Amino acid sequence: MTVPATAVSTQLKFSIVIPTYKEAGGIERLIVTLDGVFKRNALDGEIVVVDDNSPDGTGDIVERLAREGYPVRCLHRPGKMGLSSGVIDGWKFARPDSEALGAMDADFSHDASIIPEMVAALKNGYDLAIGSRYVKGGGIEDWPLQRKITSLVAIALAKPLTPVRDITSGYFLVRRTSLEGVELDPIGFKIGLEVIAKARYNRVLEVPYVFTDRVSGTSKLNQNEIANYLRQLVRIYRGRLTGRN
Repeated sequence: MTVPATAVSTQLKFSIVIPTYKEAGGIERLIVTLDGVFKRNALDGEIVVVDDNSPDGTGDIVERLAREGYPVRCLHRPGKMGLSSGVIDGWKFARPDSEALGAMDADFSHDASIIPEMVAALKNGYDLAIGSRYVKGGGIEDWPLQRKITSLVAIALAKPLTPVRDITSGYFLVRRTSLEGVELDPIGFKIGLEVIAKARYNRVLEVPYVFTDRVSGTSKLNQNEIANYLRQLVRIYRGRLTGRN
């Protein structure tokens, strides 16, 4: 994926991509919440919802909100094509003058209130800001022990790649220039891992937040996605060994 460079302005423009499939139960509330965060903090943010032809009308809800004046656009895809590819397609669809690109989940597990701090980090010279569960002040609520162990094992497997504590985070903002010429692999749903391991950045800030389990809908995590994560790790390690990333 290659994203064209943009000029830096005094007010950082950014686009946050939210990939969706059957998220009608909560997408309106999330867009309204993000709009409130943008307005209260005078942020120049755009919301891009990438909907994989949700049968519950998720895309229709987003289109209605766009007509009502919310800062959102919807990219409709023909079927369920995966979270990571949805984020990548959303970045290509994002307005061309956005200097930063981001991703977050549609299920309220990511705390929208830390977005101003993430934007401020990029304005102050950081290239990548990550919503982090594993730094001081961060945490996880309402997860069963097995899922906590799965998360910690996933992080341990990726630990040699980067000093970032929450390498599996799917909540982040990255400078558009940091993605120029970077080949991102859309396998699985850990797009954050791809960006953290491959993007060209110098300074990274982990912003603490408390991850809460989804408010509506069903989790995307299953055995197939765990297998995809392992395949993704193998590809990244192989790329490091061969000098491809």
